[in-house]
This record gives sequence, structure tokens and C-alpha cells, in this order.
Amino acid sequence: MRPETIQQFNTLKRNMARTYNVRNVAHKFNVAPSIEQKLNDAIVATNPMLQKINVVPVNEIQGEKVFLGVASAVTGRTNTKKQDRVPRNLVDLDNDGYQLYKTDSDVCISYEQMDVWAKFKDFASRYSRAVQHRMGVDRIMVGWYGTSVATQTDLVANPQLQDVNKGWLQIIREKAPTQILKKDEQGTQPIVLGDDYANLDELATDLKFMIGEPFKADPDLVFLVGSDLIARHHLRLYHAQGETPSEKEKVENQQVIKTFGGLPSFSFPGMPSRLAMVTSFNNLSLYFQSSSWRKQVIDNPRRDQVEDYNSRNEGYVVEQYQKIAFVEPDQLKFKEELTN
Repeated sequence: MRPETIQQFNTLKRNMARTYNVRNVAHKFNVAPSIEQKLNDAIVATNPMLQKINVVPVNEIQGEKVFLGVASAVTGRTNTKKQDRVPRNLVDLDNDGYQLYKTDSDVCISYEQMDVWAKFKDFASRYSRAVQHRMGVDRIMVGWYGTSVATQTDLVANPQLQDVNKGWLQIIREKAPTQILKKDEQGTQPIVLGDDYANLDELATDLKFMIGEPFKADPDLVFLVGSDLIARHHLRLYHAQGETPSEKEKVENQQVIKTFGGLPSFSFPGMPSRLAMVTSFNNLSLYFQSSSWRKQVIDNPRRDQVEDYNSRNEGYVVEQYQKIAFVEPDQLKFKEELTN
């Protein structure tokens, strides 16, 4: 590293030590809970979907879900002359709890890259923002694509972090497969948009029918829709109305795709491109264990790089299994794909 780079790196380490209230960040340390919360808040702030869902600290590595769900009515009357009043359990019967797993987010930056970054006066904040942004992206990626928890993960074999943790889709595959819309019992036949469903409004409506009765009328239900589905919808609108300037402007400003099937629609970076899901944002959760974040920043001359090690215990939760319904993204096809 150049002398000015070394100076910037030393400043970065001093700032980190001050932030985390430790003497030396080169020695592995536990992040204090209050600082840990601020760190998680900073990561959440970098990602629009993390800002929508539940990202909550828990004390134990496994336990009961945080958000209680009332799956049945609790109001009634008891003739206490003949029997005792019997309270109904506030926790949904399908509540099988949560499980967190150690998750690493280890980052390195070469001396050469450090020399380039050192030219910026806000080097430390640029570095922190970049790392936090990547952690936010990864958390959402695991939430959508995670299928297993490997002892040794393999980024080459699983570029979408499929082996880091079990995400929301995998939880439903295992715990509530009836909430997955299928064309046949085995789920091997594709669902064809433009044939089985004329448009996204029909698909969203059918998914809403699959939501459990206690939640069908909840005003917080939304339709999460992937970028490929939005693009196809746009294309069809352009074909139909694109020659009219006022209508074209509405398409480009997304004024005509704010709802599908009567539900507000949302699309976020990192979602499967053919995702079609009805749920509520507060039904999707990421839990992390308080006081589990460990960190270490070291200069490794043997690799000519600075290394930033981060680990914490976290996991994914679907709060109410009956309040979610979706199509497997790889089973959703377009009619024009099958006919061309």
C-alpha cells in the first residue's frame, strides 16, 4: 500500500474501533447489541425490500415465531354455570418456530484497489456503504433462492446463494406445499400465461383465492411480481396502446400496473424474474440473533489485501403459512415461448 493508503486504512480502523467501542478491530470481537442494531438498520436502509419486510432481533438461535397470528375467531360467550371459559390460543397452529444459522459475510479488498479508493476523502464511508449494500443484496437473494443450509457453501455451484439458508419459497415447499399453485398434482406441467391465465390480473386473483379464509380480506395483501412478468405486461400494453402518446406515457410511468387482481403490486431488485406471489410484507421475516455478530478486520500481506470478517446467526421465516400463495418461478411460462 502507498503511504497515503496506509494512512486511510489506519483512519478506517480507528473509526471502526470508535464505532464498535473496541480497542483494536484486528482482534476478533463481539458487536454490542445496540451497535449491532444500528449496523442492521444501516444494511436494511440500503435495500428497498428489506425496508418492507420484518427484520427483527431475537434472543435465541431457535424458538417460537415473533409475530403472533390469529388464525381463528376469539370472540364468543360461555355459560359459566356449566363450564369454564376456554381461551383460544393466539398462536397459529402451524407455528413450528424458527431456526437460525451462522452466516458469514467476509470481504476483502486488494492493496491495489485500496490505493485507488484512498484518493477519496470519504474512503471509510464509501467502503462501509459498499459492504452494507452487498450484505443487503445477499440477504434478499437468500430469502428468494435459498434451498438448503450447507456446512461448506459453494458459490460457484450456487451463484444465487442457494446453499446458505432456506428462504421463504423453500419454507413453503416443505411446510405448506398446498400454498403453491400447480397445474397438476406433481407440479411438473408449466402454468402458461396467455393460456391458463389470460393476464396477470387473472393469475393474481387465483392466487388470492388460495389465501386462507382468516386472511383473505386483510387490507395488507400485495402481489409480488417479477421483472419478466412486468416486461411482458408492458410489451402487450405497448402493442395495444403504444401509438397513443398519452397512453404510452402512462405505461412508462407505470400508472397502469400499480395493481393486479385488485391488489397493490410490487417488484424489487433481486426477486426471481418470474415470481408471482400473493402475501403481505409483514408475513415475510428475517430474524437475526442479538449479540451474535462477530467482526474482525486484518491486514493480510501474504495475500496483498485487507480482509473484513463478519458473522452472525440469522434465518428466514414465513409468519403465516396460510397467508401466502405463489407459482414456482421456473414453472411459469409464456404462451409465445411455447408456440414459437
